Amino acid sequence: MKITIEGASEEFAEKVLALAAQQGAELTVATVQTGWSVDRAERYLRSLPAGARRFAEMVILDGDGYLDADQLRSVVGRLNGPTVALSRAVPRGVKKGWWPEGTPAPINPVSDPDNPSWHQNIAYRMDAGNVPVFREALARLAFTQGAARAAGLHPGGAGKTSASWTPDPSMLEGSPDVKFVDVDGGSLPADDDQDDDHTPRS
Repeated sequence: MKITIEGASEEFAEKVLALAAQQGAELTVATVQTGWSVDRAERYLRSLPAGARRFAEMVILDGDGYLDADQLRSVVGRLNGPTVALSRAVPRGVKKGWWPEGTPAPINPVSDPDNPSWHQNIAYRMDAGNVPVFREALARLAFTQGAARAAGLHPGGAGKTSASWTPDPSMLEGSPDVKFVDVDGGSLPADDDQDDDHTPRS
């Protein structure tokens, strides 16, 4: 007996393989990686509007994966807009095929354990295993942003770009393969048509 299962999670695949081994069945299982790689993290961060990206940067860099909501508010203001943009980024990425269904949100709210009925979040957190992944993604964005500015290109507005360009290969020597650059911080493949989440300022 030969059974092929595609699109299984690793946990599900392990259970099915163990069961099949008991029955002497031959299985082929194609798993889907739902975790965050540096490439996925970079694309996620690039897809965010400026306020939401700053929010994410603070959680990753300033808080090392955990940051009080009050500290975030002191820098980005009200959190409604950034948190809505963050919540939309993962399903938009699934729709565009950037990562598979079931990929978890990298940043999650933390409610007050002493007052669960109070709906305002007290902090935002990222799993410890994802922090170094997103730190590396931010380093890539910082490099491409610096390269763009060095070439005299500047953002065309909050979270937007005025141009995409092809940098001289010598500028990218020893760095990740980058073809196009979002001058506000990220590399863009030629066919990347970012969606804009126009969240009213609240």
